Amino acid sequence: MENLKTVGQPVRKKDAMSLLLGKPAYVDDVTPQNCLVVKVLRSPHAHALIEEINTDVAQKVPGVVAVYTYKDVPQKRFTMAGQTYPEPSPYDRLILDQRVRFVGDAVAIVAAEDEAAADKALKLIKVKYQVLEAVLDPHEALDGPILVHPEDNWRSLCPVGADNKRNLCASEVCSDGDVDGVLSHCDYVIDHVYHTPACNQAMMETFRTYTEMDPYGRLHVISSTQIVFHVRRILANALDIPKSKIHVEKPRIGGGFGAKQTVVAEIYPAFVTWKTGRAAKMIYTREESLIASSPRHDMEVHVRLGAGKDGTIRAIDVYTLSNTGAYGEHGPTTVGLSGHKSIPLYTNNLEAFRFAYDVVYTNRQSAGAYRGYGATQGIFAVESAVNELADILGMDPVAIREKNMVREGQVMPAYYNEKTNACALDRCMSRCAQLFGWEEKFHVRDMGNGKVRAAGVAMAMQGSGISGVDVGSATIKLSDEGFYNLSIGAADMGTGCDTILAQMAAECLDCPVDNIAVFGADSDASPYDSGSYASSTTYVTGKAVERACEQLKENLCAIAAQMMDCKSEDVEFTGKGVRRLDGKGEVSLMDIATKSMCGNAIPVQVTYTHTSPVSPPPFMVGMAEIEVDKETGGVGVLDYVAVVDCGTPINPNLARVQTEGGIVQGIGMALFEGITYDEKGNLLENSFMQYKIPTRLDMGHLRVEFESSYEPTGPFGAKSIGEIVINTPSPAIAHAIFRATGVWHRELPITPEKVLMAMKAKG
Repeated sequence: MENLKTVGQPVRKKDAMSLLLGKPAYVDDVTPQNCLVVKVLRSPHAHALIEEINTDVAQKVPGVVAVYTYKDVPQKRFTMAGQTYPEPSPYDRLILDQRVRFVGDAVAIVAAEDEAAADKALKLIKVKYQVLEAVLDPHEALDGPILVHPEDNWRSLCPVGADNKRNLCASEVCSDGDVDGVLSHCDYVIDHVYHTPACNQAMMETFRTYTEMDPYGRLHVISSTQIVFHVRRILANALDIPKSKIHVEKPRIGGGFGAKQTVVAEIYPAFVTWKTGRAAKMIYTREESLIASSPRHDMEVHVRLGAGKDGTIRAIDVYTLSNTGAYGEHGPTTVGLSGHKSIPLYTNNLEAFRFAYDVVYTNRQSAGAYRGYGATQGIFAVESAVNELADILGMDPVAIREKNMVREGQVMPAYYNEKTNACALDRCMSRCAQLFGWEEKFHVRDMGNGKVRAAGVAMAMQGSGISGVDVGSATIKLSDEGFYNLSIGAADMGTGCDTILAQMAAECLDCPVDNIAVFGADSDASPYDSGSYASSTTYVTGKAVERACEQLKENLCAIAAQMMDCKSEDVEFTGKGVRRLDGKGEVSLMDIATKSMCGNAIPVQVTYTHTSPVSPPPFMVGMAEIEVDKETGGVGVLDYVAVVDCGTPINPNLARVQTEGGIVQGIGMALFEGITYDEKGNLLENSFMQYKIPTRLDMGHLRVEFESSYEPTGPFGAKSIGEIVINTPSPAIAHAIFRATGVWHRELPITPEKVLMAMKAKG
């Protein structure tokens, strides 16, 4: 890789300066202000039937254009989950339903000339509810007497074990070997339940969408979304119109973290525009983004882990109970990662495993995708169990991982029998220990001022796209002046994928990155792409870019050969043009572009579509040093060192900030963030006054390094990095808190109150 010119370089993001200078970039910046304001009346009840709804007075408010109820919408169920067809998530939604299923569920849609009129109208809608008993506890949901979805037109397109008459969104068991038999012969068995509550993505830009009818009678949607092509399909299903009638595009996105893989806001203005023919816009408030969006799935993970006296991990049994909330978006898919991305970490000596799960409906806010996508919950559980094993055995938790971790070349039965073609996890562990100073910091240190310092460790894996499912496409075109246009369907949501894909194209075409103009994502103009989720863009779409560029070079050489009256095999691409191998002629890219416009039958625009049968996992090791205040229970992160194997880092700067951002989110999950409900199903953390997210003061000193491997199926040896980076902080910090206090915390977040009460209980 030493001969690469652009790949592996810290190239500045293409949109960096415009964003730093505050240039108009986001949905509300680039869309008209003189459009209808769309707002939604939300349910005050966790579970109820609308007996009567009167909108007469609301419709008479000056400036109100329309008020819609469940009586006005198509009765065709759909899912809001942005997933490749056939969607695993059940079709369990209507735009508006007579049955409301959580506090915050949509009851009515108001469209008005201005916000004041819309707000006034919302207050004047009269609703009579038949309040029903709600099921809020996931343990009571399965086969319980209260059904969240009793309707007969509920349907599941994929065989995921769903049954609405059991409150079951998904269910499965998979295994290899005799788990119970091996566990019965283990010297030690760790048997505990770990709980990760729902938490919100808290991206800077809330959900927002603008809709209008274009001159050709099509619905034009501009939205802050990760999934333009899925938005098109979902809207077509919801509105019951052909997909050909819908055009979706996205501008810059002010963060997504998976939340915008769900169609949260798009439905309502789209419906208004389709019904009225007028342009409309909906901008979620921060409160709406916290109480009616798509947070991480609340998961309870039961781990049984068996090992010998020497620390050999022989069997792992994982059962996950996942709470999908009122609707099933991403419910069947997130849960799989809780086992399939945690158990394989310990492949080296593993004799047997079992992974089972149930995903249940409750009358809580519907969950969705969030960075880590279920792996975060499962890794917190399994890594905590391994740390508990190390403590019982009196072993160094680094050593016990080195003894049991998956190695390069091994087949992972718990990861769909994939082989680790590229795995530097062992090198990540040793380097992280060295950088962190593990041998010194692992020892508990009483600072003599009422504070104690300690350290913890965890490791993680993720994936690179969804194997055999995700599709990435790229179109590369030689333009008039000899530069290139790269069109992609993947959505840059601040991750820098526009820049990374441009770097790959520049490397292939031997030109500066500035010679690659990137465009996307637009359902009319971009080639089809599954979207920016599941850590797929660099690995899947990147390979499409690489292949498209190679094909384009062949085409350019063929045109040039015609121009120089020779054969294609007698020329070579130089980056600036094409020359004959015998040195008797050369044509520039501009010359080729000009020639392509007249009497030419060889395309200077190439589209390549790629999918992968495998999903090579990136790996990561994280070590945290914390300080606990014994008087208050307060926990502060002092130092965090992470070493990541993401294959070849295409852009080390962007990979580093991705890692740092994920670690900070993980710190938030570990110490601050969580969603709680009262007995009536009201979500209590409905603003940033109640929902605490980490600031720069909470992150300590972050240090990130890369230990590269080379993935042969990825572009330039690359894997992914977007999601894995959030997975190690919670188990590493929980481990460090145990070391400092002597108490294991198996439920997140680990707040000062919990730490203090646990220490007092321990005495």
